[in-house]
Amino acid sequence: MEKPGLPSGTRDFGPEIMVRRKYVMGSIERVFALYGFRPLETPALENLRTLQGKYGDEGDQLLFKVLNNGDFLSKADENALAKKDSKKLVSSIADRGLRYDLTVPLARFVVMNRDKIVFPFRRYQMQPVWRADRPQKGRYREFWQCDADVVGSYSILNEVDLIKIYDDVFSNLNLPVVIRINHRGIFDAFAEFVGGGANMNTLMQLIDKADKIGLEGVRKEIEEKNIPNGVDFWDAICKARKPENNATILNELQTIVGADSDKLNTVIGELNTMFSLVKTKNQLQLDLSLARGLSYYTGCIFEVVPENGALPEGFNIGSIGGGGRYNELTSVFGLKDVPGVGISFGLDRICDILEATNLYPDLATSDVRVLICPMDEDSLSMSFELVNLLRDGDIASEVYPGPAKLKKQLDYANARKIAFAAIIGESERINGEIALKDLQTGEQINYKLTDIPNHLHKWQF
Repeated sequence: MEKPGLPSGTRDFGPEIMVRRKYVMGSIERVFALYGFRPLETPALENLRTLQGKYGDEGDQLLFKVLNNGDFLSKADENALAKKDSKKLVSSIADRGLRYDLTVPLARFVVMNRDKIVFPFRRYQMQPVWRADRPQKGRYREFWQCDADVVGSYSILNEVDLIKIYDDVFSNLNLPVVIRINHRGIFDAFAEFVGGGANMNTLMQLIDKADKIGLEGVRKEIEEKNIPNGVDFWDAICKARKPENNATILNELQTIVGADSDKLNTVIGELNTMFSLVKTKNQLQLDLSLARGLSYYTGCIFEVVPENGALPEGFNIGSIGGGGRYNELTSVFGLKDVPGVGISFGLDRICDILEATNLYPDLATSDVRVLICPMDEDSLSMSFELVNLLRDGDIASEVYPGPAKLKKQLDYANARKIAFAAIIGESERINGEIALKDLQTGEQINYKLTDIPNHLHKWQF
């Protein structure tokens, strides 16, 4: 007999866990809606040609491919099969894949529906994505993303809203975070200073490793690459990270490096405008060492991490949100000049943190408020009369499946954390009453059947 199991990197979520996940998702979704974003869903399956080439070589390796239907080997590339060339073979046996993120499907949707969409298009999307990555703590092969994007607007005011969404959601969850911000334009403005765009791209890749190898580790690798002025540029970034006032950081960097360009002035003006409009409860930090995603982001980039001290010792999970501006969102599908900016919440990591830090509120693990307990077969008719009355009054309830000893029925109610038991036996039938038992206090009072809903509505469920 086969032993049941799960694919590596995937998980089951029982009812108790789902209650908590829905609490987090509900908190995020309410804020999305509050800011005028509308829901969107796209299929789990996308054409492979839609997905491939959008995430770089490494991303393409992490795509889950779905074999074609039927005898897929009948149309396989025989040369690739004989040479065991899996990369070339895939194109002949699989033309679909599981979505890797929610951004590329958004771009596809916008292009396919551009004549129906009202721009700026503000959408949110909360769905699972799949990556054939090596599973580890906080990193799964199937996980959920909760995204909000604005498509069709270059305005910095969109970034203001997205920062505030991060701030509101994590404040509502009582999870203190640092919202880190940088801007691709800063690196572009200093490209000439370090010997051109190719050198700057190399620098960005090295800077992106700062969280893993530390500031000195980045400095050492820059020295090894022998990039002109690369060490000076990195030292300037490290020095400019220190001021607490975001508005002074870019000006200090400009002074240190001695750069004065229209491009840099535009970026400084844009960021200063943004900081003047954003008021957050959480820490908002302009961090010039933040280089995640700079290969495809064209403007502001965001990353959210738990505040120092917010996590238990030894509990390291990385970022719990990120995003940025990508002004060439739809160009990969042939539609140019459609800018976009968006953010994403890492639902699974957020849930892991709330669990580890005991930040979940006391959530009811059962939506059922009343268990109706028939004590004999003759009580079933009255039991269903009551359950229909309760459900008509929007009180979630269920009838225990068949007469049983009262202890067994109450044990079931307690295990399900149901608040009340409505007991119906011979004496209750004769008197036309229901014995309503509060399972927290143990208090039991008889009520007329038709009075039960009014009594229950007085309680704070």
